[in-house]
Amino acid sequence: MAEEKEEFEMGLPNGVGEQMLAHAFEKFNIKLEQTEFGPKIIGEYDELVKAKEFLETSIRDRLKELEGE
Repeated sequence: MAEEKEEFEMGLPNGVGEQMLAHAFEKFNIKLEQTEFGPKIIGEYDELVKAKEFLETSIRDRLKELEGE
């Protein structure tokens, strides 16, 4: 019998674009769910932590790009 892993949910950080989100879905085992409070990503805790770090880094990189750095 396969062990069922607990899933968690996390709201998306402000500034996440569609392309960033698409890359996160490719890299990590997460899924998107639309709630009345906005979109959330769902997955195992470790995957959410990695996805959050990836998204935050992507946002910082994009801001630097827009600032001309």
